[in-house]
Amino acid sequence: MPQPPLPFVCRFAPSPNGRLHLGHAFSALVNAEAAARTGGTFLLRMEDIDTTRCRPEFEQGILDDLAWLGIVPAAPPRRQSEHFADYAKAIARLEAMGLVYPAFESRSDIARAVIEAEAKEGHPAPRDPDGAPLYPFQRSGLSDGERAQRRAAGEPYVLRLDMAAAMEAIGSGPLFWPEARDLPEGSAVPAPADPAQWGDVVLARRDVPTSYHLSVVVDDALQGITRVIRGMDLFHATSVHVLLQRLLGLATPVYHHHRLILDGSGHKLSKSNSATSLLALRNCGATPEDIRARLGLDPLQPTPRM
Repeated sequence: MPQPPLPFVCRFAPSPNGRLHLGHAFSALVNAEAAARTGGTFLLRMEDIDTTRCRPEFEQGILDDLAWLGIVPAAPPRRQSEHFADYAKAIARLEAMGLVYPAFESRSDIARAVIEAEAKEGHPAPRDPDGAPLYPFQRSGLSDGERAQRRAAGEPYVLRLDMAAAMEAIGSGPLFWPEARDLPEGSAVPAPADPAQWGDVVLARRDVPTSYHLSVVVDDALQGITRVIRGMDLFHATSVHVLLQRLLGLATPVYHHHRLILDGSGHKLSKSNSATSLLALRNCGATPEDIRARLGLDPLQPTPRM
């Protein structure tokens, strides 16, 4: 007889730089209900490392929207902006392993190098799974001593992961993560990880000691997340996260990448595209039951269709 799943520790991690939309509502509901069905814990995290765009009124709006949906986190939210020291420790560990280096090229420098390379080679430059050109420079282009001097002089820089060195550091064994299919409670299968397709990703900046890739890995570990349930748009990024977990000696949770909520044009809902907010829907008379119906969730038996 199948055994019930162990209690999940799940999290919803929005950025308080705007109002939540239907896509956020779907992810929050799936996480909260997966935790509830397993007798687990649902946590809230504010991904607010961008302190220029994230504002207290948006955080309050997130709390209001979740309460309206009937979602109650088990603890106050973890704010990334209050935990920069945690990320700095992780960066220091990677630097001590020789896996991180400061890079000084600006965005315009990178764009120019990509254009020049494409013109010379006659074909598009390599791109990551999101379609962005890979970092076109090499760590060997400057000695570590030169990089250290420029960093000490206060030049703007980002800290990049030396992907080749990182892959060598973990050895030749297969790299994968457990991916739960169907419902989040479903059995997991190994998903092959290929972090090299992302190139030398940015892990931190001079003024902000973290990036999404680093902070999400550190936060999931510190919060004891056992089941990461998030959108399919982050499926390929999991390769980088699993690599960082291996390098930092952190446990890899089970992942489940759920379907995306799309607009009428077939594009993922996003704040940048001015997706209709939950607040606007609420002001137009929508109820939480209406939201569930629009998301394909059963109002009586909260089991989402994945």
